[in-house]
Amino acid sequence: MRIIITGHKGQLGRALWRALENEHSLLGMDLPEHDITAAATTMQTATSFEPDIILHPAALTDVDRCAREPELALKINGLGTQNLALACLKTNAVLLTVSTNEVFDGRKGAPYYEYEATNPINAYARSKLAAEFYTRLHLNRFYIVRIAWLYAPKGNNFPSKIIAAADKYGSLRVVADEISNPTYAPDLAEAIAKLIYTEHYGIYHLTNSGICSRYDFTRAILKLSGRGDIPLEPITSDQWSRASIPPLHCALHNLAGSALGITLRPWQGALEEYLARKC
Repeated sequence: MRIIITGHKGQLGRALWRALENEHSLLGMDLPEHDITAAATTMQTATSFEPDIILHPAALTDVDRCAREPELALKINGLGTQNLALACLKTNAVLLTVSTNEVFDGRKGAPYYEYEATNPINAYARSKLAAEFYTRLHLNRFYIVRIAWLYAPKGNNFPSKIIAAADKYGSLRVVADEISNPTYAPDLAEAIAKLIYTEHYGIYHLTNSGICSRYDFTRAILKLSGRGDIPLEPITSDQWSRASIPPLHCALHNLAGSALGITLRPWQGALEEYLARKC
């Protein structure tokens, strides 16, 4: 297949490139060379390459910046996705849009299925729901893949921040009431590589198996990285001031993917591999 990967320099983009490069013809689109918010150049790039599918993980993912600059978030995450959807419409390509668990409000108290009603409560989530909207508005053939708590061997992510903070401060305070599914980028990329062969279009929740709190995730990071003696205090989300308000209990349930035999291993094993690769 001929595949465009947006954000190919990012955590998931790099993992997708490694998962697909040996069997497919790939084109990466990322800043500064390619700006998905530029409609004309995005269309020109896509039509020139004539892709079979566009994989679209590129996004403004700094949720606190999205809270401060909501119009920028909508421009990049929403209208940028519309530009790609229209390019797919022009080239008869499939679009796979990467979305987020945060399109749900987290008030259910249990993992969300793919078919459940969305209700975003912050600017980042609203911009990602806009991405889903434009994908579904323009195309009949698409995948929407919702993920949560993404991290990769290289990149600025939650585990790397926890390790850096533990080494700097010698103790940590982490929220215990924010719950979801850690997602290891190489595992996700392999799952997406399987999904695009199926032609079973629709909405998917692809995360590593199992759920945990930020506190439990941190405790595992510290233990597996040899920092289990670092003092760790559980706090509630209202004790941690930030610009964006995250949905608290926002785990995802993989119903559609598992029906196709596409599942990801438990998050604990993925984290262990991540930490082994960093050492």
